[in-house]
Amino acid sequence: MLLFRWLILLFLLAAVVSFMFYAGTGQVRFKRFGLIVLKWTLIAAFGFFAVLILERVA
Repeated sequence: MLLFRWLILLFLLAAVVSFMFYAGTGQVRFKRFGLIVLKWTLIAAFGFFAVLILERVA
């Protein structure tokens, strides 16, 4: 569980760095990459925490 939390944090950090590169260079590929990483990281995080909540309820 701790490993998964660290992975989520690292992927969010990668998205932030990508957006910083986009702000610095103006290249759209960095923005696109950041949005893709952010989208899939949030989907994985919501799924992970939904499983944790369902384990507590059941």
